[in-house]
Amino acid sequence: MNRKKIAAIFERLKAANPKPTTELEYSTPFELLIAVILSAQATDKSVNLATRELYKHANTPQAILDLGVEGLSRYIKTIGLFNTKAKNVIATCKILVEQHGGTVPESREALEALPGVGRKTANVILNTAFGHPTIAVDTHIFRVSNRTGLAPGDNVRMVEDHLLKVVPPEYAHDAHHWLILHGRYTCIARKPKCPECVILDLCEYKQKTQPEQPREKRSIFAKPPVKAAARSRKKSRPRSTVKTRGTA
Repeated sequence: MNRKKIAAIFERLKAANPKPTTELEYSTPFELLIAVILSAQATDKSVNLATRELYKHANTPQAILDLGVEGLSRYIKTIGLFNTKAKNVIATCKILVEQHGGTVPESREALEALPGVGRKTANVILNTAFGHPTIAVDTHIFRVSNRTGLAPGDNVRMVEDHLLKVVPPEYAHDAHHWLILHGRYTCIARKPKCPECVILDLCEYKQKTQPEQPREKRSIFAKPPVKAAARSRKKSRPRSTVKTRGTA
């Protein structure tokens, strides 16, 4: 895909959504960090439901550390893998308190040293909390990048590196959110919604879906149509004869 087409793609995505952001609810970098850790293999909706209650009672590293694994688990038990995530969050809070003065570090190395934080999570924090032009490649961005021809790659790191090379600088900061939202709501996995896609003519996907044809409306009182074969059989069927007994 050439650079002119790539620029046009992001120009349209921006026009459709000028100020994209994460769907995770947060008010501080720390709240975002915990929400992203909890969101692994879980929906943003389920994480928001849990953190709304959690953050009412504990929304700082020390406060969550004071809850302990068991106390934290009560708030996040509706989220998948909550036992493992509770342990990681508590361990992360301990490191933040002891090594970073209770604040979230603004460096990739320090972020990736936290339990439960990998490259993708670090990219989200650097981008959304601190404004770095990073791209966290999840399943949605991986699918969109390969399907459209925007930034093909065999794995998430290859796609990330490819995107960082081809995304125009003026779109670099928000590219992460545009692509994630596009993959979540339009370029979905099973049956992409191509007819309503804002980049339909720019996308290089060869198996674009077509608009669904409206079904013919029929009255509920109408008789079902009779097949031609059934009608012909009915017409050619001889009448049955009834034999009567003669009288004596």
